[in-house]
Amino acid sequence: MKLIVGLGNPGKQYEKTRHNIGFTVLDNFLKTLNLEFRIQNLESKFRGQLLESKINDGKVLFLKPQTFMNLS
Repeated sequence: MKLIVGLGNPGKQYEKTRHNIGFTVLDNFLKTLNLEFRIQNLESKFRGQLLESKINDGKVLFLKPQTFMNLS
């Protein structure tokens, strides 16, 4: 299993800013795989948006933490 995490800050004020470059890179990568996060898919264990997929017969978890960078 692999875990790929895109770091950023939650909230509208941080969208499309340098503070969310990790979210942007992860979203763009998922587009190349025809995958996307479901809205409001907040997993309490990870406190973030979590997407599970298989790539080359291996399980991969993609995560966008919904805590602020200084608290991640």
